[in-house]
Amino acid sequence: MKIKKVGVVGFTGVMGAGIVQLCAQSGYQVVGFSRSPERTKKAMTLIEKHLGRLVEKEKISAAEKSAVLSRISATNTFAGFVNCDLVIESVVEDMELKKELFSELDRVCRPDAILATNTSSLSIIDLAMATRRPNQVLGLHFFNPAPLMPLLEVVKTIATSDDTLATGKAFGESLDKTIIVARDAPGYIVNTLLIPYLLNAIRMLERGQAGRDDIDTAIKAGLNYPMGPLQVADYIGLDALLFIANIMYEESKEPQYAAPPLLKKMVTAGWLGRKSGKGFYEYH
Repeated sequence: MKIKKVGVVGFTGVMGAGIVQLCAQSGYQVVGFSRSPERTKKAMTLIEKHLGRLVEKEKISAAEKSAVLSRISATNTFAGFVNCDLVIESVVEDMELKKELFSELDRVCRPDAILATNTSSLSIIDLAMATRRPNQVLGLHFFNPAPLMPLLEVVKTIATSDDTLATGKAFGESLDKTIIVARDAPGYIVNTLLIPYLLNAIRMLERGQAGRDDIDTAIKAGLNYPMGPLQVADYIGLDALLFIANIMYEESKEPQYAAPPLLKKMVTAGWLGRKSGKGFYEYH
């Protein structure tokens, strides 16, 4: 099936808005779902602002900006997805909420429509089994910010059909993304590699093996990474890091995914990184 119209649930979140913008920039008609007119307005303002920066940098023309915005519409009911070929869910990482959404999407979407999730850690087969079309469910894991980050993890469950996987890969390629295919296991590819790396840096700091700045400098200057692991943890959000680590540990019981006490204490204290103004670093 060729994708022509895309729906996005979670349109008013940062990731959802980014996915909407990306799809519209790539020529797709996009329908964003939100029950809040106020949040919908804020999301559209954010998208327009991002497109405006691209015009200022002469990466797109003013006419192209207008064309992108004209391809975006909003709906406050799932009935607005009735003509979508693909619907991407990008809401908070809450399994029960996502199951409810997938069940409802299954009820209102066309029988041939593909349902996808942008989850970074939850079991996709669990979401698929909330529908009557598990063969047409897959993961499309974008990275933040979605319009800029080049990677897309396409995640195949044991039930995802070859046709659905091929359509998902072709869709990702049409967005000019680098595609990697992962199986439906906690963390997929990127987080399976990233999470232990970040947790080990926190453990190193916790046991006094090295200071914060030396840990980050070691990775930046020694491996030529743009950011050190503690900076990355702050950027992701320490609450998000803890959430993903907990899910991966619960599924695998591997010690490398067990969250260090320091991480738990910082989240309890509300030190969440950039988003709260304080994490391993302070932000003003």
